[in-house]
Amino acid sequence: MRTHYCGEVNASHVDQTVTLCGWAHHRRDHGGVIFIDLRDRAGRVQAVFDPDTREAFTVAEKVRHEFVLRITGAVRRRPPGTENPSIATGEIEVLGKEIEVLNPADALPFQIDEDVIGEELRLKYRYIDLRREHMKNNLLLRAKVARIMRRFLDGHGFNEFETPMLTKATPEGARDYLVPSRTHEGKFFALPQSPQLFKQLLMMSGMDRYYQITRCFRDEDLRADRQPEFTQLDIETSFLDVPGITALMEELIRTLFREAIEVALPQPFPRMSHAEAVARYGTDRPDLRVPLELVEVADLMQRTDFKVFAAAATTPGHRVTALRVPRGGEMSRKQIDDYTAWVGNHGAKGLAYIKVNDKANLPEGLQSPIVKFMSNLVLKELIERTGAENGDLIFFGADKARVVNDALGNLRVKLGHDLGLIEHGWKPLWVVDFPMFEWNEDEERWDAMHHPFTSPRNLDPAVLAASPGTAIAKAYDMVINGSEIGGGSVRIHHQRLQQTVFELLGIGEAAQQEKFGFLIEAFRYGCPPHGGIAFGLDRIVMLMAGAGSIRDVIAFPKTQTAACPLTGAPSEASEQALRELHIRLRKPAGEAARG
Repeated sequence: MRTHYCGEVNASHVDQTVTLCGWAHHRRDHGGVIFIDLRDRAGRVQAVFDPDTREAFTVAEKVRHEFVLRITGAVRRRPPGTENPSIATGEIEVLGKEIEVLNPADALPFQIDEDVIGEELRLKYRYIDLRREHMKNNLLLRAKVARIMRRFLDGHGFNEFETPMLTKATPEGARDYLVPSRTHEGKFFALPQSPQLFKQLLMMSGMDRYYQITRCFRDEDLRADRQPEFTQLDIETSFLDVPGITALMEELIRTLFREAIEVALPQPFPRMSHAEAVARYGTDRPDLRVPLELVEVADLMQRTDFKVFAAAATTPGHRVTALRVPRGGEMSRKQIDDYTAWVGNHGAKGLAYIKVNDKANLPEGLQSPIVKFMSNLVLKELIERTGAENGDLIFFGADKARVVNDALGNLRVKLGHDLGLIEHGWKPLWVVDFPMFEWNEDEERWDAMHHPFTSPRNLDPAVLAASPGTAIAKAYDMVINGSEIGGGSVRIHHQRLQQTVFELLGIGEAAQQEKFGFLIEAFRYGCPPHGGIAFGLDRIVMLMAGAGSIRDVIAFPKTQTAACPLTGAPSEASEQALRELHIRLRKPAGEAARG
């Protein structure tokens, strides 16, 4: 039906006759000459119709926005002074000889070139939303990223294998999406949160190097970078240790950024331990573009009369930190109050501060309600340790370590954005040396920091059982600009060690057999050392595209309530379907009482 894509016609086609198909992006009538900007996936081109070609001109007069057209005409250069350098086809135009309306279009619910459109409306008419230039480019970038990933892995001896979409529910991680079985009454499949166990079994099968671009499902509360279904690049390899896996995956990401968006990432990526990342940035996924850092000052605050700081400084599991803000002394009291309210959303009970007006004149040169509780010696050491200069402000956090890390870790990023301190460019990082376990205070038990199949450094089950709180995992996360884009580990490949980890997590022998019996048995038949990683494809493309949400890089995403305005999903099932699945719906108590 066409000879060329609209966006591919250029000066080399001058005097050639072309046939193009696409949508009428704009139509303009300039005193008897009609201009139609025809758009397809590759771009736009201007077609011109004049009354000399009466039949085509008559049809062009009736064209409206988003009509689907086929146009045949001769390519010619635009008259001098009318070129459009903002589009690839701006040197030329097509003198239309024939035009056919393949399909008319009603008035759109919103215009393609509108900047501000409600997300609910965009998702309801997603097929129109995707016609917009930046949305189209996002999806094309996504396809390009997937091609580059596959090409790199194919070239490094990996093979793509599929793993099941209908599998077994697991006790770890987020809630599973359950699928009732019609043929096994009262039983359910689960949609996979990841292919973790199957890819480990593929290593036991001798497949050596596996990858898969796959869908994963988690029934959890949503955020800007979360969806109930998402896509990840899943990778597993045998007979490689942590340095081997991270070096190969680092090269994959360097290749991806270079070929997809022409960005040269550093070689090698810097590495930082989990403990250092949390101590300096309050998070294990630090945004290194923000130069602000947390500084531990608990030892200083033990020597003060300020009870809030002194108590936190001497209580196990708590910390007292300072955050120096360059030129922060210019903040008004209202701005400080706003930041205080903001950190309250992250659990902080307050936000103490000191304004440094004249660091050489202590304590008079410092402005804060808390200065009176500190000796001049403590104040002098505080100024030296934080590196504060005149005109700076120092914020403080004093509470449980988790609260301080969350509150001040997020505050440093917010201040970086608010005060224009964000450095340009890309800051990749490997975070390594994760603890094997973290203590769950609410349930008084250990949780796996990553997942229960991650190997500790020390492979002796007795050593692990004796001191789980000090065990370090062979785990690694890749972080770029404050977003975790990938996480992985070397896996456990010994049966007894895996059983010990399950036991430390409170998964008894009966539960082990019920949930993971097939894995435990597989260890008996020759399991190679193996490890891998999973990259969040949606999140990588979101970062590359500069989008604010992964919803902007997914063709048909769900809303933050996990609903699809386009199709109306989720929807009710018929009584017949429920009966076949052996399911009966139970109304909520209040609704049942109303009848």
